[in-house]
Amino acid sequence: MKILHRDDLKLGGFAGLKEHRLVMDNSAFSGRSNPGTWQGIGRFIYLADAQFNPLGDTTMHSHKEVDVISVMVKGRVSHEGSLEHGQSLEAGQVQVQRAGGQGFSHNEINPDKTKNRMIQLWVLPEKAGACADYKFYELPNEGMMRVYGGDSSNDDTFSSRTLIDVGYLAAGKKVNIQQPFLMYITKGSGSANGEMITEGDLVKGDSLQLDIKEDTMIILIKEII
Repeated sequence: MKILHRDDLKLGGFAGLKEHRLVMDNSAFSGRSNPGTWQGIGRFIYLADAQFNPLGDTTMHSHKEVDVISVMVKGRVSHEGSLEHGQSLEAGQVQVQRAGGQGFSHNEINPDKTKNRMIQLWVLPEKAGACADYKFYELPNEGMMRVYGGDSSNDDTFSSRTLIDVGYLAAGKKVNIQQPFLMYITKGSGSANGEMITEGDLVKGDSLQLDIKEDTMIILIKEII
């Protein structure tokens, strides 16, 4: 098992936000990956932990042939663009935007005079040329929720062999995983295979015994096996 500490990495950003990029896979960033960043898993290629400046925004920009998953941790954003224009995203909510071959344009705006926090993940779709599409999720107060991936017969999520689960786990909970994984701790702390982990830690390995020490929010990425 390995642990990457967010705060050991360079703080970058663009437009109205600052971010730490932790995953920049060579399949999309060959020759352009930031020092110290990790490869992804499956078709998962990118993870950034971002804070928008007060009243800051990303400016309007475009994506094509990538699925963009946004997990709101603190505060809120207002979403503008070619998909679900006017949708807002608050802490505990997740939006998934599929660019496909059609592509989409968007701008994410912090409407408040305080900083917010959002985790953004990118996954390459398994089939090119799809129509642009959008999904929205409200996380439960306790437990994990599938927000990406799974069988094509289930329309609740965009189908993929790459799976992303997001959720809140209370102190005392345990998680056992017996397959390769990536896990990001967005807040809280726990013990992963006997090693202490806390907010901003990205963990990877082939199996995991996670013991939650204080109320925690995690993002878990793995593949269908």
